[in-house]
Amino acid sequence: MNSHNIEKFLIIGLGNPGYLYKKTRHNLGFMILDQISKKYFFSFSKEKLGLVSEFIYNRKLLFFLKPSTYMNHSGIAVKYWMIKKKIRLKNILIISDDIYLNFGDFRLRGQGGSGGHNGLKNIEKEIGTSHYARLRFGIKKNHFDKKIDSYVLENWKNEEIDSLFYKLDIGIKIIFSFVTNGLQKTMNMFNRHIL
Repeated sequence: MNSHNIEKFLIIGLGNPGYLYKKTRHNLGFMILDQISKKYFFSFSKEKLGLVSEFIYNRKLLFFLKPSTYMNHSGIAVKYWMIKKKIRLKNILIISDDIYLNFGDFRLRGQGGSGGHNGLKNIEKEIGTSHYARLRFGIKKNHFDKKIDSYVLENWKNEEIDSLFYKLDIGIKIIFSFVTNGLQKTMNMFNRHIL
């Protein structure tokens, strides 16, 4: 397959690098990419500004990125790899946690605000637009009495982990549908089942 003619995608999972953050709610983006790598038997290598992997799926070339910049500077890594791999804006997908969505709910959108998420805020600043696809995973509980910052940096509870990996598999289906079917069709297929 001629790699010059193949359509390329950049799939970015947001999180914080290092063992300390590995099991926190804020690392949801990293967790989904790790789950994909286990399922399809590929590994990440340490590259500039992140851990990166390449994977061919359905005759498309996917670059998976876990930024090593820490959440608040995610946009620096996204911009660098967009330019380096010559990825079109419409073929970028950002995966993040969302404090305002109920736990386990996914929402796919083609644009929007950051919703107070520092990673999304920085991406918008660095690439100069909010018109990029984002897949948000709900981490909200009915109530929490802690500040949002400390809540998102807490480790997942055991009772959440029981259903978390099943939910991550739904996220993987959404990601590969985005690559295969495009944004609009995938939104039609998945968002209505999740709302």
